[in-house]
Amino acid sequence: MELAEPGKRGALVLEDGTVIQGIGFGAETEISGEVVFNTSMMGYPELLTDPSYQEQIAVMTYPILGSYGVPPSTIQDHGGVPLHFESDSVKVKGFVVHSLSRPSHWSNHRTLDEWLTEQGVPGIAGVDTRVLTQRLRNKGTMLGVLKVSSSPINSDILAGGISRLQDPNKQDLVQRVSPKEPIYYDGREQSTIAIVDCGVKYGILRSLLAKGARVVRVPYDFPADKILALNPIGIVISNGPGDPKIDLRTIDTTRRLMETELPIMGVCLGAQILGLAAGAETYKLKFGHRAVNHPCIDLETNRCFITTQNHGYTIDRKSLENTDFLANFVNINDKTVEGIKHRKKPFLGVQWHPESSPGPYDTRFLFERFFEEALKA
Repeated sequence: MELAEPGKRGALVLEDGTVIQGIGFGAETEISGEVVFNTSMMGYPELLTDPSYQEQIAVMTYPILGSYGVPPSTIQDHGGVPLHFESDSVKVKGFVVHSLSRPSHWSNHRTLDEWLTEQGVPGIAGVDTRVLTQRLRNKGTMLGVLKVSSSPINSDILAGGISRLQDPNKQDLVQRVSPKEPIYYDGREQSTIAIVDCGVKYGILRSLLAKGARVVRVPYDFPADKILALNPIGIVISNGPGDPKIDLRTIDTTRRLMETELPIMGVCLGAQILGLAAGAETYKLKFGHRAVNHPCIDLETNRCFITTQNHGYTIDRKSLENTDFLANFVNINDKTVEGIKHRKKPFLGVQWHPESSPGPYDTRFLFERFFEEALKA
């Protein structure tokens, strides 16, 4: 059952010339961004508010979206952090789905259509998203233009604008999602965990606050000496959008923090930052990893974990050879690096999201391990 307004139109044009017409929903506007796909079956409120999706148009392979609506932000967890959202607003630039469903759920506060309209984000339904995903898998991630309007859409005009698009990954996207000043969360204990916030998900906050930690989110370009002045027992380099090589100030800060013995945990982009700070290299994947079902294997135990992922870049495994880090997790599907750890110091990084939000809880124990190391510091 479609909930989009009658007569509302939507069109998506890819940089390879592909034109897709559909039913428009959400905001009536025109946007551009990097078109990526996600194979998750659930968790769209978390996905849409994940800061790592900054400047991206998300394509969902699962055919039915919107069935449980959008919950209110008043449902909160530890420290007053919203339970079903990963930031304070929708970060996805545009949304592409096969079918927009009528919601039926106890926590439903508003429809997906209403939420995206309020947030100024356009969406298009009635799309064969699996065929679109095959194109993105075969050709790689592409730029695109998405428009929603109550008037007829001239696809030729949209296609003409493709040549003027700029790759958002060449911009400093982290700067747009990082706070300008430190943000404090009081925990049950006085022990402080500092998060270098490159676009942190609320799920990471909830995971750390659940351990009783006092958490401080600092800007991505916060100097190392000011971070150490907070007297943290551990440091998290958070997830975030874009190419990690652009975040030179974060890389420099991380390099300086690595001169200490404090436990450091890098999550997603944070793992890439950790690798770059150590002297390794990163590169862009053909179409990235975005889902709640990516299998990763622990190279030390040969145990497999199912993980939640959202990243377009990864660490070059060979480049780790001349560093103090080694790869300790790889992706079973494409054998890319999924985790790194320091050979001597308590530094670790994972490409996935151990807090899930949404997804399996398989690797939430990593926060437990990190916190145990931090208490020893």
